[in-house]
Amino acid sequence: MKFIPTQIENLTIIESTVFADSRGYFMEGFNKQKLKHLGLDINVIQTNISESSKNVVRGLHFQNPPFAQGKLIRVLKGAVLDVAVDLRKDSKTYGQHFSIELSEKNKLALWIPTGFAHGFATLMDKTLFYYDCTETYNKESEGSLRWNDPILNINWGIESPILSEKDAMAPLFVNFKSQF
Repeated sequence: MKFIPTQIENLTIIESTVFADSRGYFMEGFNKQKLKHLGLDINVIQTNISESSKNVVRGLHFQNPPFAQGKLIRVLKGAVLDVAVDLRKDSKTYGQHFSIELSEKNKLALWIPTGFAHGFATLMDKTLFYYDCTETYNKESEGSLRWNDPILNINWGIESPILSEKDAMAPLFVNFKSQF
């Protein structure tokens, strides 16, 4: 495993070693000891999997303390534009976002620590999205930000995304009060 830092502190791309041959491939998706040796101590409490059609945008979601979640994100089939927004009010990158394409082809993972909103746009039909979480989901602690917020100015690359009603009506960043 190899860590690739991003311009946002603690937000990390993880490149796994892939062993491929004529039969297919093998790779470790999660190895607590290796990640800890590289400086990332992840305690997985819950795993989530979703499948989405092309042009779906999910997010931007987060869990407030005390149920804040770190997420280790990976795409098993298809591709997404994955987006993380820094909500840590004492961070020098507060309100900034990072985006990366995660796909079955590049096999990259993204570590999103607590204090970030997260969302993704599916680039292919039947995209299978997998993420390990450091805390369980708690409805009373959930929060969201509008996917097309003008202050965040995220280029999703999709003209007319397919959205849930909740995501379409999420609050704007200008009204957001961070608990992180």
